[in-house]
Amino acid sequence: MFSPLNIIGGLLFGIIGWGAWRYGKQLDLWKPVAIGLVLMIYPIFCFNAWFTWGVGSGLCVLLWFHHDE
Repeated sequence: MFSPLNIIGGLLFGIIGWGAWRYGKQLDLWKPVAIGLVLMIYPIFCFNAWFTWGVGSGLCVLLWFHHDE
């Protein structure tokens, strides 16, 4: 159920999500806040390491393009 890759991915994407959430909250931007919340919450519901890393990478790319809008 919990593989080391899944735990590392959840921790990594949770930290990135926390940073995005703080950044968006500080500048009052809703997109980084929303993406940050999703990055922090979704690893709880993922039990497959490939899915965790795929969704996390996609959300990080989305955050990269929508961090300042």
